[in-house]
Amino acid sequence: MLFCGSAGKGGQVVDTVHQLRPQRSPTVGAAIGAYLATLNHPETAGTRRVYDSTLRQLRTHLGDDRPVAVLDEPDTATHLAGWFTGRWGTRAPATFNRNLDALRSAIGYWRDQEWITLDPTRPLRRRNRAPDRTKALSKADIEQLLTREDHALREKTLWRMLYETAARASEVLALDIEDLDLRNRCAKVRRKGNAVDVIVWQTTTARLLPRLLKGRTLGPVFCTNRRARLPLSTTDLDPVTGRARLSYRRAAELFTTATGGATLHQLRHSALTHAAEGGANTSTLLAYSGHTSVASLARYARVSPQALSRWQQQRDPATRHR
Repeated sequence: MLFCGSAGKGGQVVDTVHQLRPQRSPTVGAAIGAYLATLNHPETAGTRRVYDSTLRQLRTHLGDDRPVAVLDEPDTATHLAGWFTGRWGTRAPATFNRNLDALRSAIGYWRDQEWITLDPTRPLRRRNRAPDRTKALSKADIEQLLTREDHALREKTLWRMLYETAARASEVLALDIEDLDLRNRCAKVRRKGNAVDVIVWQTTTARLLPRLLKGRTLGPVFCTNRRARLPLSTTDLDPVTGRARLSYRRAAELFTTATGGATLHQLRHSALTHAAEGGANTSTLLAYSGHTSVASLARYARVSPQALSRWQQQRDPATRHR
């Protein structure tokens, strides 16, 4: 923002131009707190947790009590880009981009509030992620995993439900018993963006669920093995036993340990890939996955090299003649 004025001295008129800073300039700590307060909806809880981690490191770098308007100073802006690159430059592109998104989102909010006027992240560029074609597990691997007898009933039910429904783990772990329609083998879930959708499972999940619930009619479907030791919302507790809702972190840890390195998300990826290999059309895959765009679906529904080879053999005229 510029302000122009004139000053007289000895009969001479001198024009002056002054750069005006925003009238309100909270501290870095207060500005970060104000931004994070905008992410106070249930559907943004995960975003807030990730962005808070990035912004805590920014607070440490800049200083909690400095005015956030310091980001308009050229030296600070230059140093910020260097600090960010030094902190995340060697990390995976997805990690680099995620932290850059957090920083830019906060800066965009501060600019809207007129606490700063510039964007010190302009010199930084998002990085392209190399496509990963190897995330789907084979049908044989999935079946071997899901039929092993040495896994606890809770894990067997969770993993089977994730594979049969192709739902996100966070969606299934958020299920309460009241959300289940056991007779029709389906349940209402909250998709990304807080959209309500329905997931549908098959026979094996339908047989496992009653064993897991053991007559329970309220509370989370998937619970911890022990009573909660910390105060939690009643919505995340079994009202009878006091056990807490199973966390994503713990569920993912158990799956990775059991599989020797696979991720919980690979169950969803595998389910969509196998459905595509089985001939499911795009409309069915979109409903199955909960995606709203074909572009988002594409990387999950890519058939495996083995399935592509089988398809080629089936349509090979020489093979049909033999």
